[in-house]
Amino acid sequence: MNQKSDRMNQKTDRSHTGITKKWIFVGIALLCFFVILSLSPPATLLRTISQSINPATGKATYPEIMHSGKPALATLAVLVFCLVLWVTEAIPFHITGFLSLAFLTFLQVGSYADIIRTGFGNEIVVFFIGVLALTAFISRSGLGKRISAFILSITGNDTRLIILGFLITGTILSMWITDMAVAAMLMPLAKAILEEEGCKPKESNFGRALMIAVAWGALIGGIGTPAGTGANPIAMQFLASMAGIRLTFTDWMWFGVPSAILMVLPAWWVLLFFFPPEMNHLKISREDLKRELSRMPPMNREERITIVVFLLTVSLWILSPLLEGMIRMPIPISLPILITLCFFFLPGSSEIKWREIEKEIDWAGILLIVSGLSLGTYLYRTGAAEWLAVTLLGGISRLNLFLQLFLVTLGVCLLKVVFSSNTVTATILIPLIIGLGKATGTNVTAITLAAGLTTSLAFILVTTTPTNVIPFNAGYFSIKDMAKAGLVITVFASLTIAVVFLVVGKVRGIL
Repeated sequence: MNQKSDRMNQKTDRSHTGITKKWIFVGIALLCFFVILSLSPPATLLRTISQSINPATGKATYPEIMHSGKPALATLAVLVFCLVLWVTEAIPFHITGFLSLAFLTFLQVGSYADIIRTGFGNEIVVFFIGVLALTAFISRSGLGKRISAFILSITGNDTRLIILGFLITGTILSMWITDMAVAAMLMPLAKAILEEEGCKPKESNFGRALMIAVAWGALIGGIGTPAGTGANPIAMQFLASMAGIRLTFTDWMWFGVPSAILMVLPAWWVLLFFFPPEMNHLKISREDLKRELSRMPPMNREERITIVVFLLTVSLWILSPLLEGMIRMPIPISLPILITLCFFFLPGSSEIKWREIEKEIDWAGILLIVSGLSLGTYLYRTGAAEWLAVTLLGGISRLNLFLQLFLVTLGVCLLKVVFSSNTVTATILIPLIIGLGKATGTNVTAITLAAGLTTSLAFILVTTTPTNVIPFNAGYFSIKDMAKAGLVITVFASLTIAVVFLVVGKVRGIL
């Protein structure tokens, strides 16, 4: 009885300690907020705002009220407040986002209606809800599991090829399904293989490599298309609203798909170098793996409906530029998924109900996206993003484009260690990169798209994204295991993206 009471007291003490620590972080965030508010706008900030001219109109980019520098300083104060809370996770991400909207309003950076409209009235919200709902249908119908089993039957029982197979499977699936869902789909399959082989957690190199491959494949595929992760459409939206550059689904794919494909083999080599499997083949034979696939029941009705809707959605995304010319109207990125998602709920269609789907949608993530769009937009509108970018990164404008792309992508990858959310990373960094490009004359589309591709590449730290946490929880690799291999693949990834942008950018005529 006393032991039970002691355990309860210890649990209560830890809880109180955790709450106290969180309040300390909130206090630090507020202190930073008020300190920045009390400062006078730096002369360089005022100069940046006054010198920023819109080439189309010949007038100052920012409204007259912005030239005092106070709105920019207020927005920076809100940004630092949010940064402290996002990094420390003292309160939930999306609640911090809500606080930023309130602070921007009370500081009169913009009208409340406009601040809310900037985020909540954005079509990216519909796009993200649609992608998450489609992901839920693929998971619930069993289609994802069938695809995974099919890939495994191709790789056979060679342990090295199985690691490659998981990387490829994760990459392909994550181009169309959120990376976290892909990791959740592949992790049980990887764990079943390891348990069948008797691989011990944190002792088996095969276990380490396979579980890290589950995370890395999902992360790599996430950069392939705008549907891969929430950070991608945010980058597209900021480019459209801040730089006037509208990208289609296929515009993104021109850069994203080659980058993802070219990262797979380096990721495989890095895993084999750091964690060479202790056995060459599984106990189960290639023929047994094929028999297991053949014993799976025929594709059921839900799977057939899901694959039809999925293929229709992808086709509409890819053919949007052609269809726009035919119907003589723009097709926003969210429109195809908005239309096709409705097909699931037509009479006599899928038996999966909306109430089941909505349980699997990350509503907190959606709220973070909409509040992040508002904060990021006002960071740019006030001139704060341009000033901050020039102050921190202005030196790279003197380098050639390849080095600019490499340093931007490497910098974003390394900053991912601090931010534990792709959306937070995109919200903070994309406006800064756009501001940098416009202020220094650097190619805005190239460096912003490169940064956008990189915001979800969290190869180094487990806690940076839930996509890494899912396979980590299986217990087969440590934080150190992922970090040492992750640092190497991060450099490979940055070089890959820089090369792809130089080649594809010249082909597409944007460089």
